[in-house]
Amino acid sequence: MRIPAHSVCTAIRDDIVAGVYERGGRLTEELLARRYGVSRVPVREALRTLEAEGFVVTRRHAGACVAEPTEQEAADLLEMRMLLEPLGASRAAQRRTEAHLKVLRGLVRLGQERARRGSSDDLRSLGGWFHETLAQASGSPALIAMLTQLRHKIAWMYAVEVSVSPVESWTEHGAIVDAVARGDSERARALTALHTERATGAHRLRFSGNGDRAERVRTSQRPVNTSGPRY
Repeated sequence: MRIPAHSVCTAIRDDIVAGVYERGGRLTEELLARRYGVSRVPVREALRTLEAEGFVVTRRHAGACVAEPTEQEAADLLEMRMLLEPLGASRAAQRRTEAHLKVLRGLVRLGQERARRGSSDDLRSLGGWFHETLAQASGSPALIAMLTQLRHKIAWMYAVEVSVSPVESWTEHGAIVDAVARGDSERARALTALHTERATGAHRLRFSGNGDRAERVRTSQRPVNTSGPRY
């Protein structure tokens, strides 16, 4: 069975984001194919996609390498997110389905419950699912793709501290969903802009200091999950 290139791409991207591959490190097709249990063909296609996304660069005499973003490039990503997430919320208020609302409300209930209990372990992942679902509710494939790529790149470049007030953060999530449910696009945009601006303060660059890199796991082979992209 031929492993789809998008599955290989997702696996490599996830490992880049997790810090498995050091910034500037070489990504050879042979080693990647061995690690993910695939042939070199889907690896080659995946590297082209990741280069287009900005995770990989091709260097003369070195081949494919993990990109090395500057602090300015990283700051630009946060600014882009502050512009695009409010737009996504505004579109969601106009285009969301009942299925989107059901998922969003369920995430808010779960997030608020965990925040009140002080269970911070999975609040970050719940927040990611919330913003992902909100983007999906925008009904705009181009915007969804841009926000998905932004989330991946921001997760790669920044360590995010848990909010000092997770209860307040999830209250803001709830207010955004209420505005989306009412079809109030301007309020959804304004609330999301404020929420995103506050959340930005919790981001700390991973590569601003030598001791701040994500923990790396380099040795074990990692077969590709063939069920599809993990978004």
